[in-house]
Amino acid sequence: MDRKQPSLCVLACAAGVVFPTLSLLAQDQEPDGFVIRSDVRLVLLDVSVKDRAGRPVSGLKRDQFRVFEDGKPQTVTEFANSDIPVTVGLVIDESFSMRPKRDDVLAAAFTFIGESNPLDETFVVNFNDTVKLGLPTGTPFSGNGQELQAALFRGVPEGRTALNDAVIVGLKHLGLGRRAKKTLVVISDGGDNASVHTRRQLIDMVERTPATIYTIGLYTGEDPDRDPGLLTRLAHMSGGDVYLPEKPTEMLAICRRIAKDIRARYTIGYIPARGSGKADLRHIRVKVSAPGHGALTARTRTSYRYDVNPATRGGG
Repeated sequence: MDRKQPSLCVLACAAGVVFPTLSLLAQDQEPDGFVIRSDVRLVLLDVSVKDRAGRPVSGLKRDQFRVFEDGKPQTVTEFANSDIPVTVGLVIDESFSMRPKRDDVLAAAFTFIGESNPLDETFVVNFNDTVKLGLPTGTPFSGNGQELQAALFRGVPEGRTALNDAVIVGLKHLGLGRRAKKTLVVISDGGDNASVHTRRQLIDMVERTPATIYTIGLYTGEDPDRDPGLLTRLAHMSGGDVYLPEKPTEMLAICRRIAKDIRARYTIGYIPARGSGKADLRHIRVKVSAPGHGALTARTRTSYRYDVNPATRGGG
């Protein structure tokens, strides 16, 4: 992929990114030395492009994409097709029912970490009845393999499943990261049966935050708490993918695929029209056409909530 994208490297590596009404007021400096100071409001889309066989397609150009908001074409002002570091959280179900699957899940999660960008900011959320961050207090993110492995193994498989609470904690923690691109990978084997937060509160936060969410549901047919519909909705509305493997042993290949997809995604930015004075829901569609590639599918978030007051948004 083309790494010579200075204007978007400046954008995507800036700290303090707010989605979807983006106020770029960078306070920190990223490893590549770029700082941005601007009051421009911007929508940043994290876009995956795949061919007919489901393989990621890299190397596409800005003019091969078309972006629509509420059916109206938008002018792309920022574009990158490079492997930009992300802030990424692994949200791992540690309820009692996960006990027989735990070794496969943790091995796959650690493989995901090993195949991600070395500059990613990574954290772990362990959850059952309660939700806990896996890294030590005072260490919000890490790129150290041993630290992250210890975080993965810190949970104890017991209790029920507070899935809504865990994803909300993950989304809020993403807001502390310096990377413009935010990703959650959620692994669970059941629907929610222990959360304080409702599903509506969870969906509302997903609409107001920039995260791309990948979900993996490890269900058995007789599981009374299985809820693939929620995992599917979280993934599709945020522009990620959902996986429902038949066996836990399939997890390794899935986590490798997710790591590869994150590194191959495009970042597309545009300036939206001003809002009506309320936090309105706006719908997004991205089309891509590239001669010689056949039929291509672009996946990004399906909607976002235009927040007239970014200071009140969730997730930060």
